[in-house]
Amino acid sequence: MSDNVDTTTIVNKEGAAPATCEAGTTVGLEDAVVQARGVERDYGQGDALVRALAGVDIDLQRGAYTAIMGPSGSGKSTLMHILAGLDKPTAGNVWIDGLEITTLKERALTQLRRDKIGFIFQTFNLLPTLTAAENITLPLTIAGRKGDAAWVDELIKTVGLGDRLTHKPSELSGGQQQRVAVARALASRPAVLFADEPTGNLDSRTGEEVLQLLRQSRDKLGQTIVMVTHDAHAATYADRIVFLKDGAIAHDCGRLGRDDVYEVIKSLEDA
Repeated sequence: MSDNVDTTTIVNKEGAAPATCEAGTTVGLEDAVVQARGVERDYGQGDALVRALAGVDIDLQRGAYTAIMGPSGSGKSTLMHILAGLDKPTAGNVWIDGLEITTLKERALTQLRRDKIGFIFQTFNLLPTLTAAENITLPLTIAGRKGDAAWVDELIKTVGLGDRLTHKPSELSGGQQQRVAVARALASRPAVLFADEPTGNLDSRTGEEVLQLLRQSRDKLGQTIVMVTHDAHAATYADRIVFLKDGAIAHDCGRLGRDDVYEVIKSLEDA
């Protein structure tokens, strides 16, 4: 893979000024918290073989907010699951915080996910019998760790849940539940936070609140975030947008506006 800057121009339908996407190097970034080299993922075999990822090389920088996008079937969710240690690649290697994870046994991988990785999904996955406060500190409780009380207090302040801590999930709105899920994911100070369509089950106003919260987590708390999304508006919150097509990186861009994101996606769908 070339380390040179690659410029891709996408012209919109109306023929107005083109949106220019300058793609930086996908590898060789300083202080990369996640690294992948030659990652492939196959499903099935023979005539039924499907190659979901076709040799992905990428570095994700510490403290950055990265969105992964692409048309349906491009491999974006598969890539996130492999980078997060939820799935193993057919070929290739992944490192998280300097540790090569693709050869880890399941027990060691479980411990790594517990200590180094935070997750946010479309479904909030809160335990209904626990209060918001208990859900937030659940990963620390499971790990047998007291955690940093000052850090947890800062999280609660950041997510704006101070008056909802004694409420159970059924007593919270969808946005409040997702805020609990974000705080829970950050409670252990993970090296990287993975968000899989975090606004997929939320209305537009509530989704906006969650996107702003993720951005605050990056800006105020220095959190590394990797978000898979199909939502062009959500992607505008990221510092970097990586576009996939047919299991490979098609474009690697900096921050883009919503219309520019739409144009890139359309160009990939039409190609």
